[in-house]
Amino acid sequence: MRNERKKLLAKLAYLYYIEEKSQAEIAAETGIYRTTVSRMLAEAKKKGIVKIEIDNFDTRLFQLEKYVKEKYGLKGIDIVGNVLDESTAELEERLGQSAANLLRALLDDHMNVGFSWGKSLSLLVEHLNPRHLKDIHFVPLAGGPSHIHARYHVNTLIYNMASKCHGDCNFINATIIQEKENLAKGILSSKYFEDLKKSWQDNTFNIAVVGIGGFADENNRQWLDMLTERDFSILKSEEEVGEICCRFFDKNGEPVYEELQERTIAISLSELKKIPHALGIAYGSAKATAILSVLRAGYINHLVTDEETILKVLSLDGDNSFT
Repeated sequence: MRNERKKLLAKLAYLYYIEEKSQAEIAAETGIYRTTVSRMLAEAKKKGIVKIEIDNFDTRLFQLEKYVKEKYGLKGIDIVGNVLDESTAELEERLGQSAANLLRALLDDHMNVGFSWGKSLSLLVEHLNPRHLKDIHFVPLAGGPSHIHARYHVNTLIYNMASKCHGDCNFINATIIQEKENLAKGILSSKYFEDLKKSWQDNTFNIAVVGIGGFADENNRQWLDMLTERDFSILKSEEEVGEICCRFFDKNGEPVYEELQERTIAISLSELKKIPHALGIAYGSAKATAILSVLRAGYINHLVTDEETILKVLSLDGDNSFT
């Protein structure tokens, strides 16, 4: 590169990066077209005249986010780096903060926002900084579990979201899984459920926020106490790997166990897939297969997880680009 050219590139870079002048100001000062200034600044970086360093942070994480986003066609992703000797509770708090930041950027006036329930979503709501929005509505995407800490119940979450965003919400007073199919049909056909059912079927949502559950483990039921031994047996025989809103699916993301689907009070996976912004939150190697299935099926288009989990997901997908 000729010294004159190199000097000019260095001067433009100095004006832009050190003196923080705009490209329009540089163009006026140097007599170079603004579009040419832009190209020359890019050239300065490419030729190594400008070297940008981000201190005290592993930029590999950003590269990983970009890679996963493009590989699975996501609109947004936030991967939380893992910290040595960090407790599970501390990781969950950081995931909740990341999810809150991502959701807050998506929220806007005149929106319908659907929520499922669980600890991850509760932490998101706790970390969300308030916003004063107009005409925003929060709606349950699923019935509640039969036994759960009130803090994690969908009604609690949407009430708190409505309070933080100056919006309103609709409560749900039915458990997510019913004992009999006719009970579920009776609830869904009742006058009380008309508006909620219509919102699920007509898909009026702008945003959905959901957790991704791993395979149904009979020895670790947590919030799956509404499932019977027969349910667990059939889910296992149909090779279920995870769930969203208790809508169980296999490794290809296909819904399984039709009878249980008919007993479930929740938005369907096919309708979830149509929502413009569907944010999923999940972490842990035990959920990697479920996350991969969800990504392949396209049920979500925004993801919050941690580095170890997403590397496991990629490995399960036969991709070792980052290992």
